[in-house]
Amino acid sequence: MKAVVTGGAGFIGSRLVDALIGHGAEVHVLDNLSTGNRGRLHAQAVLHQADIRDPEAKAILAGIQPDTLFHLAAQADVQRSIQEPGCDAGINIAGTVNMLDACRESGVRKFIFASTSAVYGKLERMPLAVTDPVQPISYYGLSKLTAEHYIRLYHAFYGLNYTILRYGNVYGPGQTAKGEGGVIAIFMERLKNNLTLPINGDGEQTRDFVYVDDVAAANIAAVKLGDRGTYHVSTGSRTSINHVVRELQRIRGEAVTVQYRDAKEGDIRDSCLDNRLTTAELAWQPAVPLEEGLLLTYKSWQQQT
Repeated sequence: MKAVVTGGAGFIGSRLVDALIGHGAEVHVLDNLSTGNRGRLHAQAVLHQADIRDPEAKAILAGIQPDTLFHLAAQADVQRSIQEPGCDAGINIAGTVNMLDACRESGVRKFIFASTSAVYGKLERMPLAVTDPVQPISYYGLSKLTAEHYIRLYHAFYGLNYTILRYGNVYGPGQTAKGEGGVIAIFMERLKNNLTLPINGDGEQTRDFVYVDDVAAANIAAVKLGDRGTYHVSTGSRTSINHVVRELQRIRGEAVTVQYRDAKEGDIRDSCLDNRLTTAELAWQPAVPLEEGLLLTYKSWQQQT
């Protein structure tokens, strides 16, 4: 297989690149390195430094002629999307449309898209199914949902095959606390520097934390399965932020200091994604439990200089 991974120098993208090369694929990475890091890339990956919004990116795909495109490049910061909605839409909507055009013109057979649980907004039912209503409460969630609609229409008009993967809260070694960072990466950076852990709200808000290598495995499973489907990449389990703190205290072997702050605008109170359709149709299931994933992530952060 010949594959292109947009955002392949990022946290999730680089782990996907590693997994693809481990499966014998020829892998090209399209990344403008605004948040990505070329130092993350596997030595066998070919980096093309370009922005997904630019005509140059289409020319690069035409030259590569890949079988599959994994579209992970995105503006993924909820707060930035609220402050800069035009930038968010430009990257997540216009950038996706540019990549869809490039795939159509280059004969790409499958488009695999990294979406998000943020498309659901504040739905109270848990766990959420892919058939539940989508009511995003941030521009980030809205832009990712809009990109999904473009992908489905591209199939209707042009026959481009696709799989949409809605991720839970991804974490793991290599995630940074800035730009792409989730709460676990922020906690890890603070612990490394012996600082207080900040919690927005009361800490009882819940997330569906999924380990990065499990996310990479779901993307690879989608190459041959899940045609024209939408799936959750998740554990199907709810974990509170306070529980994460307790686990980190256990791993660290000592108490940590926590500071509670006001909840942030646009943040979702609870999020848990039903993954039974994914396990059934993609023959995939998460392999790394939270306790193991947190330990691996903690050790990785502590080893950094």
